[in-house]
Amino acid sequence: MPEPAAALTRGAATTLAEQLARRFAERIEQRLLGAGSRLPSVRECAQRHQVSPATVVSAYDLLQARGLVEARPQRGFFVRGRSHTAPTPATGGNHRPPVPVDATTLVRSMFQVRGGPPSPGMGTLPEDWLDAALLQRALRRASSAEAARSWLSYGDPAGSVVLRQALVQRLADIGISAGLAQVVTTVGATHALDIVARTLTQPGDAVLVDEPGWAIEFARLSRQGLRLLPVPRGPDGPDLAVMEALLKAHRPRLYVTVSVLHNPTGASLQPAHAHRMLRLAEQHGLTLVEDDTYAWLAPTHATRLAQLDGLQRTVYVSGFSKILTPQWRVGYVAAAPALAQRLVDTKLLGTLNTPSPLEDALALCLTQGSLRRHAERVIQRLAAARERTVQHVHAAGLHFAAAPQGLFGWVDMGTDTDRLAQVMLDEGCLIAPGSLFHATPRPTTLMRVNFAAGQQAALWKRLRQVS
Repeated sequence: MPEPAAALTRGAATTLAEQLARRFAERIEQRLLGAGSRLPSVRECAQRHQVSPATVVSAYDLLQARGLVEARPQRGFFVRGRSHTAPTPATGGNHRPPVPVDATTLVRSMFQVRGGPPSPGMGTLPEDWLDAALLQRALRRASSAEAARSWLSYGDPAGSVVLRQALVQRLADIGISAGLAQVVTTVGATHALDIVARTLTQPGDAVLVDEPGWAIEFARLSRQGLRLLPVPRGPDGPDLAVMEALLKAHRPRLYVTVSVLHNPTGASLQPAHAHRMLRLAEQHGLTLVEDDTYAWLAPTHATRLAQLDGLQRTVYVSGFSKILTPQWRVGYVAAAPALAQRLVDTKLLGTLNTPSPLEDALALCLTQGSLRRHAERVIQRLAAARERTVQHVHAAGLHFAAAPQGLFGWVDMGTDTDRLAQVMLDEGCLIAPGSLFHATPRPTTLMRVNFAAGQQAALWKRLRQVS
């Protein structure tokens, strides 16, 4: 968690306007305020920082003179593109992780200061929910003399055979039939998604994505030169009418989608919807990339596309950072045999290999049942946290835009959550505004909350006060 922003100091060596301008400049340089973001109105900024409107105008003029912002008649001041920004000198003081207002900053926000209270905008479980002893035991058992000798050379390009065998069983447990040659390990689920996209697309290709969806995936695909075609996400799954229209008009190559515990809404794909998606994919030659990042927080019987078509038109991706630890970057992808070999080729070009010590330790967690037992404890704890958070949200007079499930809630705050994010940053609180989860960011009243980090009544009372 960041420290609350220090108050502006009267009588300091620099004027109030200069101090205020420096504060906004730092946030722009750290991408707390992304290109195109609107600065608070003069009146709102003056009230928030307890200065006169003239001081705010002077601060905004200083930012404009530096090329950091631009004035738009009748609309206010907006952050200019990154190419126009100049570096801001470091000011010292405590390190403050940035508030998530764009994809890169969303990633940075995960690296919060150790020991601080969990942020409602975080994307992972709190540290004290994880089992460090489980990790220690697994690493110790995996570090036998015989295993250590095998670490002295490159391993199997597809990944640890021991782990892939355990993953074949894990897939069978959730109803997905796959052989050893169909499973490829990766450096986390994000790496798996990247390998799939690089194998199956070329710059300029169109790709369907869920909206709302994962900001990191939007940014990654865009930087790869792909055209994003958002498909609205509802309680039962993607909007099939929009999906069909986009398939006919643009002939996309892939659809990257989340079937179970969708981020950020928490919704899961319903069986009838899944069957219709597979029919559309078959008709239009589409590959469905199923991101099951939150698999360990969901029931094993939840509907997954890969269950229904046997990995013919689907590519299944998952990982362990959301349940075990963010630092063990181990993920995997399951696909048809011929495609799996192509994925190995792409993996070799990017990473040569994946770390056998961690993969072997993870295999022990799977085969000995310790990961399953840990997941069961987490699911119980998360259910209690979700219930408490829901009570606080309702007590604050707010409501959920989707039924509360899984790790995340999709809350309607009744106000622009980009503005709310900046207000809360001044108080040392990171939230995840809804604009993050749109392929083309736009103002929204929605906010994603992590149920594990949203259990404090005082948090919701304060959010309601400043909304």
